Amino acid sequence: MTMMVTFKVDANPVGKQRARYVKRGNFVSTYTPEKTRTYEALIRESAKQAMGESEPLETPVSLYLYIRVPIPASATKKRLKAISDGSEKPTKKPDASNILKSVEDGMNSVVYRDDSQIVNIHVTKVYSSVPGVDICVKECLE
Repeated sequence: MTMMVTFKVDANPVGKQRARYVKRGNFVSTYTPEKTRTYEALIRESAKQAMGESEPLETPVSLYLYIRVPIPASATKKRLKAISDGSEKPTKKPDASNILKSVEDGMNSVVYRDDSQIVNIHVTKVYSSVPGVDICVKECLE
């Protein structure tokens, strides 16, 4: 039987930010920015609820991501029409690939052992009045 996990995170999608460096005396340490850590924690908690008592998957998996970015507040009526009929696509930040990385890292050790198990990825990014991310992880047994 193929296992499938689906869940939603109804919050503004946040792309993975680069590690920051700080020098303390003679030592340089790295840290992940707070915004990224908070978003990954939100993904992790939603994933834990979706997984219930299940252990992380050990098999190859497919990841389906439907990213819903907010419609810009500055959008004119003409632009809103273009967004609603699909002729204007969300080409601004955050990048779909950076959001993907935040989601992958947030699900590590919860949905799957490690994100290296992901063998198929399908990502869609659209404008929405309800921003968030819809996530589906499915075992690839064949």
